[in-house]
Amino acid sequence: MKIDVIIPTLRPQTRFLELVEGLENQSQPVHKIIVMNTEQAEFEKLEPVSDFLREHPAAVLTHLSRAEFDHGATRNAGVGQSDAAFFVCMTQDALPADRFLLERLLCALRQGPDVAVAYARQLPEEDCNEMERYTRQFNYPKESCVKGKQDLERLGIKTFFCSNVCAMYRRDVFDSLGGFAPKTIFNEDMVYAARAVQAGYRIAYAACARVIHSHNYTAMQQFRRNFDLGVSHALHPEIFASVPPEGEGKKLVKKTAAYLWRHRPQELCRLAGHSAAKLAGYRLGKRYQSLPAGMVRWCSMQKSYW
Repeated sequence: MKIDVIIPTLRPQTRFLELVEGLENQSQPVHKIIVMNTEQAEFEKLEPVSDFLREHPAAVLTHLSRAEFDHGATRNAGVGQSDAAFFVCMTQDALPADRFLLERLLCALRQGPDVAVAYARQLPEEDCNEMERYTRQFNYPKESCVKGKQDLERLGIKTFFCSNVCAMYRRDVFDSLGGFAPKTIFNEDMVYAARAVQAGYRIAYAACARVIHSHNYTAMQQFRRNFDLGVSHALHPEIFASVPPEGEGKKLVKKTAAYLWRHRPQELCRLAGHSAAKLAGYRLGKRYQSLPAGMVRWCSMQKSYW
């Protein structure tokens, strides 16, 4: 059983080497670790390419320019270097929580031939702030589930929730659906998951497959991230028009506020600021076509996309 892992990188740090070592020690062996790196000079700052390939014989390293990188197309190119029946997409800052990450993702994916993708639970870093810690708990609960078209009325946009921080894909289904949408600013994982659900497939959330991954974003970073999210939703009205995310966003704010009131009431003002930044960013992103080009670029986290 071949399983390949695809990791886009940009200015990788020592944490990326920890990720590679974690993958090499999995109970389910990795066939290839396909690294799609942006700018060779940036990679060389971490470690000479020759040393990296010698130390990690399963690694396949491809360099591209910043102008060539795209969230969807770059991952598609990585998949093109794989001949495995299953592949995993990961980000360079996610770490396997244990040796059983790939084994448990594979188990979740093999619950049925109609399961197109299985994504992992994300655990917070030790230095994660309380607001982000609760967000991880909200988006990645302890209970596993499998979601399909029949859950749209109950779950809304959460039916399509999936994350390429760590997700395993069934290759035959991936190819039949045309892969990730090319020229993608962000959110290529949810766009794919939505198309899979619309085609009659299901999405598995494997709570027992765990990675360590979180961010302590500033309010401005939240604004820019949600601007790009809004752009993504504007570019794919066939998917997101019928399942607007605002309701889920309000639910997250209310539950986070209740959590902070019990544990960190001094964080409530910060929650208000971050929530306002998210909402403003998302709404501007949805209307990006009516904004000046310079403003769009300033608002976006993915400036190279423009």
